[in-house]
Amino acid sequence: MKFVIQYTHSMKDYREELMNNETVIVLDFGGQYNQLIARRVRECNVYCEVLPYKYPIEKIKAKNPKGIIFTGGPNSVYEKTSPLCTTEIFELGVPILGICYGIQAITYLLGGKVAPAGKREYGKTSIQLGESVLFEGMDKENQCWMSHTDQIFELPEGFEITASTQTCKVAAFMNEEKKIYGVQFHPEVEHTPDGTQMLHNFLYKVCGCKGDWEMASFAQETIQKLKTKIGEKKVLCALSGGVDSSVAAALLSKAVGNQLTCIFVDHGLLRKDEGDQVEKIFGQMPLNFVRVNCKDRFLTKLSGVTEPEAKRKIIGEEFIRVFEAEAKKIGAVDYLVQGTIYPDVIESGLGDSAVIKSHHNVGALPDYVDFKEIVEPLRDLFKDEVRKVGREVGLPDYLVNRQPFPGPGLAIRVIGDITEEKLDILREADAIFREELEKNHVEAHQYFAVLTGMRSVGVMGDGRTYDYTLALRAVTTSDFMTADWCRIPYDVLDRISVRIVNEVKHINRLVYDITSKPPATIEWE
Repeated sequence: MKFVIQYTHSMKDYREELMNNETVIVLDFGGQYNQLIARRVRECNVYCEVLPYKYPIEKIKAKNPKGIIFTGGPNSVYEKTSPLCTTEIFELGVPILGICYGIQAITYLLGGKVAPAGKREYGKTSIQLGESVLFEGMDKENQCWMSHTDQIFELPEGFEITASTQTCKVAAFMNEEKKIYGVQFHPEVEHTPDGTQMLHNFLYKVCGCKGDWEMASFAQETIQKLKTKIGEKKVLCALSGGVDSSVAAALLSKAVGNQLTCIFVDHGLLRKDEGDQVEKIFGQMPLNFVRVNCKDRFLTKLSGVTEPEAKRKIIGEEFIRVFEAEAKKIGAVDYLVQGTIYPDVIESGLGDSAVIKSHHNVGALPDYVDFKEIVEPLRDLFKDEVRKVGREVGLPDYLVNRQPFPGPGLAIRVIGDITEEKLDILREADAIFREELEKNHVEAHQYFAVLTGMRSVGVMGDGRTYDYTLALRAVTTSDFMTADWCRIPYDVLDRISVRIVNEVKHINRLVYDITSKPPATIEWE
């Protein structure tokens, strides 16, 4: 859905106002994991922006990028419908790095030949690195992560091979004069051990970046520019109590103080005791805090709804309706603040990339929003960057390190229709799971319980039961774009199982999700 909002100027203009950093453009050719490239660039203290491959060349030029990275993608460059950018991009004089499909796109656009490989390469692969600025400081006998069915068979004019594998002669190439480089493998993934160093070499030794992307300066600049932009006007913040909206609220509080009203919508879909915890934290801050208890309203709207996207859209719309009602009570409000972050934008679809799921902060909102403008100060940040900003603005660690929690709350952790009884069951079980992991110092970055829609036969005492199956999910991740399932010790899992079955009614079976992301998402819905 699209917004119908009376903007004083566009959100794009607002974002550009906040960004004065040197910029690298990540040109997206539709791959599912391309945002990991952006994450790695940020880790090198260089700001980058992901743009669709067909982004107008004049607008790319206007951004004055220090470098451009072509991402991977699922297509073959020689097919008529495959995504390709204009060859004018090579005339900008800006350093370019092509990754996987990106190196093939460079080859095809500059007159080389790409064709199906005699043998496909997938997974961890030994690679021989040659002489290239990208590979400075690395062992020549190295490892990389391959994922391709096509190969380069003829180089474009002026290019030379800089790396090879046993089955892929052109595993990397370069045109040093034009500062165009390419790798057939994926340096952005952890399975390429020196991958981040390769990106660092490109950014600093080829593009000449200085590395001015730091969260301390981001926080200070954002606060100042929000202060200038908002002036004496009133601001309404969509506060969920999660990390993202909390940090957004803290930034606005620093910028405009009690001009900010934080509306905490307690939709009855929060974890155990979470509503009271949110009120305790934010009720003491220098801002206007309003808690709206509307559990019955949300449960009525969700009654009988089982489809995940429908749940998200209903909850997103009700959030906005509540904000509108509260705005009328406090008078004219010029700005609505949301805690949208970059993965929300990414997973809601960028250009021709796949839409994984919509987010209530991004695409699942109603057609009309009764505010002059939406402000999203964290829209360009990944989750760990948001946490760093939170520490910079003085939020306590227990809040900054809080478990990620989706806007739709437990509605997407109860599979199928939502009832108050199911929510109560899940709250109690989830609290036990989280308590045991924390008590036993299990190193997981996100963990929660899911109440499945499945019931099964069990035995308790001398009686037969027919109750719910509870799924447990715990993952480790550095960026939340990819994740691995956490190896919880068996004795801890056993303790969790015993406690939940004995302490929580209507659960007689537990299962543990051992699927990584991809192919799964972290959440079940």
